[in-house]
Amino acid sequence: MATTNDESMTAVLNRLRRAQGQLAGVITMIEAGSDCKDVVTQLAAVSRALDRAGFKIIASGMRDCLAAADGERTPLTEAELEKLFLSLA
Repeated sequence: MATTNDESMTAVLNRLRRAQGQLAGVITMIEAGSDCKDVVTQLAAVSRALDRAGFKIIASGMRDCLAAADGERTPLTEAELEKLFLSLA
């Protein structure tokens, strides 16, 4: 059975793969001379997909931070989590 963290990272990887495919589509659109509005719309979708992946990674970090320290790694501080969130803004 997969752990919650494994499930979260699977979701992140799926979002990143989707964004990768969308980005390839944007490149193809630009190379084909597609309409600017269509290109920007697709580029915005790529950006949202990347943001969502980042938020999912940070949310996983918050969950780890709230969990009891296992002694193997230092949990992120509130300031570090806030800085991560703001880096996506």
